[in-house]
Amino acid sequence: QGQEKLSCNPRKENGSHVVLCELGNPMRAGARITVDMELSVSGLEDVGDAITFQLQLRSKNSPSSANASVTVTVPVEAQAAMELRGTSLPATTVLPESWHTVEGSRRLEDHGIKVEHVYELHNKGPSTVSEVTLRLAVPSHLGGRILLYLLELGTEGGMSCTDPPGLNAEHV
Repeated sequence: QGQEKLSCNPRKENGSHVVLCELGNPMRAGARITVDMELSVSGLEDVGDAITFQLQLRSKNSPSSANASVTVTVPVEAQAAMELRGTSLPATTVLPESWHTVEGSRRLEDHGIKVEHVYELHNKGPSTVSEVTLRLAVPSHLGGRILLYLLELGTEGGMSCTDPPGLNAEHV
């Protein structure tokens, strides 16, 4: 008939986390109640694709079959919005109409104009992320000629990268 807010107390029992809610004391014989519960659980990054709760209604009256438990499985879905930002330094580069590399030279300026590309991958949440894979395709050749000479690849912030084929092939 009316709505009441339950008072619930979390505790540990036999190695499990238990939330105990008092529904009524005393409760009239034949009483029917409906309980809606909202649970907030943190640290679900490594639980897999579902979390299981065991619900049990216990009566302090004489033992009865009403003390049976019910298992409820709730799917877990992590959500995170990723944002990729990038920039080139310098922002604009004018390439000469024809470029002749100096074979065997180890000087950068003999292989072209230095352009640095910086990419930042940001997690906008709400969940944390792990094991993210970012694949960048960089056009290094055009018409059978070298367009960009890939010199080095660096990372920051605990990431690891796989060097692309042909990275610093001339050992500049």
